[in-house]
Amino acid sequence: MTQALRLGIAGLGTVGVGVVKIIRRHADLLKARTGRPIEIVAVSARDPDKDRGVNLSGYAWETDPVALARRDDIDVFVELMGGENGPAKASVEAALTTGKDVVTANKALLAIHGQALAEMAEAAGRVIRFEAAVAGGIPVIKSLTEGLAGNEVTRVMGVINGTCNYILTRMQSQGLGYNTLFEECAQLGYLEADPNLDVGGIDAAHKLALLASIAFGTKPNFDGIEIEGIEHISLDDIHQADDMGYRIKLLGVAQRTPRGLEQRMQPCLVPSDSPLGQLEGGTNMVVIEGDAVEQIVLRGPGAGEGPTASAVMGDVCDLARGLRIATFGRPADTLVEAKPAITGLPAPYYLRLALLDKPGALAKVAAILGNAGVSIDRMRQYAHAEDTAPVLIVTHKTTRATLDIALEDLRKTDVVSGEPVALRIEQV
Repeated sequence: MTQALRLGIAGLGTVGVGVVKIIRRHADLLKARTGRPIEIVAVSARDPDKDRGVNLSGYAWETDPVALARRDDIDVFVELMGGENGPAKASVEAALTTGKDVVTANKALLAIHGQALAEMAEAAGRVIRFEAAVAGGIPVIKSLTEGLAGNEVTRVMGVINGTCNYILTRMQSQGLGYNTLFEECAQLGYLEADPNLDVGGIDAAHKLALLASIAFGTKPNFDGIEIEGIEHISLDDIHQADDMGYRIKLLGVAQRTPRGLEQRMQPCLVPSDSPLGQLEGGTNMVVIEGDAVEQIVLRGPGAGEGPTASAVMGDVCDLARGLRIATFGRPADTLVEAKPAITGLPAPYYLRLALLDKPGALAKVAAILGNAGVSIDRMRQYAHAEDTAPVLIVTHKTTRATLDIALEDLRKTDVVSGEPVALRIEQV
């Protein structure tokens, strides 16, 4: 009989319990698909007595995940605890140094320490798999490393934080403000323990760092990502962007440019009729563009017990079959330092200004933009609100550096009230 693949699972939260359920429910199917049984030998969690909705009495328990990682009776260490340091990092390192392969859903760990861990894994003849770390149930890592291996990737972009997309689409459909929806997400359990990881764009930026590394053969460079969250998006922006034919999304974009690697996680406008524009609720979507395939769109659930556990099991099954791929799709010692782009590629921008009701106000705005080299494509003025009038401007392509010069001059003029809003319009 073919020897079973033996797992040790550290972390029995939503995803860990989901993995246990899949292995129990589909034991025969997994064996048929991989050619060998897959079994759980031992688990680790802080509270062995907690009711998790599944019977775990048949597994050995370790309260210390490092001890679990070092057990001689497991082949694969499955890390589902989270956190970029602490027990997660220590236990993954212990697993690799004692001859275990690693499957993880920990995007923060790999975004910060991925290069060092990849080098450690390869030196030990082990592999790290992390499909569940990016976009939940969508097999985007497998698509980049395997299905699209024959392509030179030119751009990767997507909506990869379901909480932010849920908030933005609810603002759009229900007319609810950001603060109201933030509280709703907190009550529903959609937010991370530190909510800024979600709404501040940090969680999604961790994922983007991993996608960029695979797509462009660079060392993960989380610090090189320009990050902006959705906290300052107002209902006015949602409705007025809609009026101009756009939707607002927290969009991650990584692309190679003549100036270097551009990596951005920020609110952007996308055409309402594009796949990204039509994405609703907590669903994720990743768009990959390559020289041979042109463009593909991957869409699916970005979080949750079933989808994320499904991604974990995809990696486990590959290891059971004997499929071994370098962590970021190529040997770690061939990954190069990412040279961050000093300025991004030119793009059109959406501007929202509150103009004081003064003669010549629009002319002053047009002159300031023109003097900075920013050309106006479309302009729309709305009804006065007390002594100000909202004005929307869509520019022709320009760089953010050029636009910032114009914005600084607009702040100094006597016809603009409050802070101008500027959002990039991404071509999809």
